[in-house]
Amino acid sequence: MTGNEAVISVRDLVVSFGVATVLDRVTLDVFRGEILGFVGGSGAGKSVLMRTIIGLLPKRAGTIEVFGSDLASLDGRERRAVERRWGVLFQQGALFSSLTVRQNVQFPMREHLDLSPRLIDEIALAKLEMVGLDPAVAEKFPAELSGGMIKRVALARALALDPDIVFLDEPTSGLDPVGAAAFDELIRTLQRTLGLSVFMVTHDLDSLHAVCDRIAVLVDGRVIAAGPIEAMLASEHQWLKSYFRGKRGRQVYH
Repeated sequence: MTGNEAVISVRDLVVSFGVATVLDRVTLDVFRGEILGFVGGSGAGKSVLMRTIIGLLPKRAGTIEVFGSDLASLDGRERRAVERRWGVLFQQGALFSSLTVRQNVQFPMREHLDLSPRLIDEIALAKLEMVGLDPAVAEKFPAELSGGMIKRVALARALALDPDIVFLDEPTSGLDPVGAAAFDELIRTLQRTLGLSVFMVTHDLDSLHAVCDRIAVLVDGRVIAAGPIEAMLASEHQWLKSYFRGKRGRQVYH
């Protein structure tokens, strides 16, 4: 971590679907240069928070600041300038099935940058190499890829515009333990190399131990704890005990 400057600052955020309140006055910071793991029970609203921050879901109340700017106060041009500074890896990759790997990675560049086709090709191949994929993968379609390769292509696309923040939604879900560990290592390496701030929605205990600088916990619509893994393991809060020190927790901490 490089200090306590918040690149994302959420205050008293309320998100509802009909009469059901999913996020109830959530307050959370993501600091520059850290990997924040965001955990909670199934259906707790982890992905809802991520999608609300990036503007895919509306909020009912509260504020979301990114790079010190209140997103709700920005005009269209200012908002797009902020959005160019983050990249998103959606759950299951969310690649365009009708586009090749190369075209998927190029998509954000074509939307936001005025570059020659040759330069866009070169950048796309460089991003694929950055995430550990062979250039030969570039002309394949998503249906021809393994689950791990899909995740890496989606990560390459998230990095296409050289973002400062990367949002990862369950990045290791569906991967076997070896593939998940390799992906964790890739995320940590890229974070250190590129100086990224990472907001990672996950339920993977191994990821939380291996790569997260801090962990924030969502229970009953609120963030009930935030801190390093050691703080989570030491907590006597019943939910935290059952999650981090329960039967599926790491045996060494029991």
